[in-house]
Amino acid sequence: MADGPRDELTRILQDARDGNEAAASRLLPLVYDELRQLAGSYFRNQNSDHTLQPTALVHEAYVRLINAENADWSDRAHFFAVAATAMRQILIDHARRKGADKRGGNWNQVSMDHASNHAGLGGNLDLLALDEAMQRLSDKNPRKAQVVELRVFGGLTCDETAAVLGITSKAAEADWYGARAWLRRELSDDRN
Repeated sequence: MADGPRDELTRILQDARDGNEAAASRLLPLVYDELRQLAGSYFRNQNSDHTLQPTALVHEAYVRLINAENADWSDRAHFFAVAATAMRQILIDHARRKGADKRGGNWNQVSMDHASNHAGLGGNLDLLALDEAMQRLSDKNPRKAQVVELRVFGGLTCDETAAVLGITSKAAEADWYGARAWLRRELSDDRN
């Protein structure tokens, strides 16, 4: 049974991936609100004086996604997984460009309430410390790092994460719990 808008989005994503410019222009209105919501969640508890705004993050991520040469989105969940990666890269690049101290400055403290509170990592995380910890996790277990990226930066559920990675929901959930515990330890060590 078709589920309407999600099926339409999947068709448009596949057409855009195949180079259909009309599909690419129809795509933004369909994904903008979700991308904006995701970006907005990163900035909820931020000072109003930081230079990157949620709208700018969405637009920069969208431009990267549409202009990507090897865009291969299979469905909605996969598109938002790729969008999460793009947003993470933009946020990290921006934080580094701003020359923020490793453990200071208002920019580094990113609110990721949508997933980090559920992860037990706390509402405000040091973005650069999280990125460094995720790099270490990726060295140990790349799939767990992917699960974290999809859950924290992509806002995907365990079921959506499993679909994107081609694993079972139980495996995604186990990876999530294991990665969450590992990151909690790593991030608490970084803060001491």
